[in-house]
Amino acid sequence: MKPEMTKDELIESTLQLTDKAFRDLFPILPKEWLSLDLTMPQLKVVLLLFTNGPERMGTIASALGVSLATATGVVDRLVEKDMVTREGDPNDRRIVLILLSGKGEKLITGLWQLARGNTEALLKALDQRKLQLLNEALKALLEAGEVVKRELQSNNTTK
Repeated sequence: MKPEMTKDELIESTLQLTDKAFRDLFPILPKEWLSLDLTMPQLKVVLLLFTNGPERMGTIASALGVSLATATGVVDRLVEKDMVTREGDPNDRRIVLILLSGKGEKLITGLWQLARGNTEALLKALDQRKLQLLNEALKALLEAGEVVKRELQSNNTTK
């Protein structure tokens, strides 16, 4: 019988399995994701807006790790492509919010649904027991994510 792995060994094994899963499953990534006419910074902005909703330019610059001028250039090009729009904040006219346009929302929602469909096909290939284990593991991972997020927020407020 194989001896039980230490926590560090389990973490390393899990990381290796995660790496392998992404490499092995990448070929089923929808071609639509690979044929997007967006640069990486543009895609990041679109995904940020899709997940978080409308954002200020400063928040976008911070998320990208770039200057306000650079973020403005990225957003300008997305506006030209009709992927995002600029709108004034109804509560404060000095603030401009960046949000997905109808075209941007439709594109990202479609890509998200394609990826979700591929994931569903993978999940359907699992038997009930393995699907239950995966479900519990994902719940545990999300719980750990909340703990880490609270710790990061706590550390940021104490600095």
